[in-house]
Amino acid sequence: MPKGPKGEKRPADVIGAAVMVMKIATDEIQDVKRDPGKEYARKGGLKGGKARAKVLDPERRQQIARNAAKVRWKGGS
Repeated sequence: MPKGPKGEKRPADVIGAAVMVMKIATDEIQDVKRDPGKEYARKGGLKGGKARAKVLDPERRQQIARNAAKVRWKGGS
C-alpha cells in the first residue's frame, strides 16, 4: 500500500481512496493526526537552518560549505 507525504497508508486506486474518504466522513475510521510534539519539533527544524545561517559570519559559512562539499564529493573508494 502506498504511503502519503506524511507517511500514512493510502489506497493505490481511485475507488479505494474514495471509500477511505467516505469512511473518514462517516466516522467509521479515524483520520490520523500528527503528534503535537513532533509537529512542534518540525516547525523548529524548518526555520533552524535559516536562523543559523543568519547568525554565522560569512567566513564560517564558507568553511562549513567547503567541508560539506569535500565529504559529499569524497567518493566511495
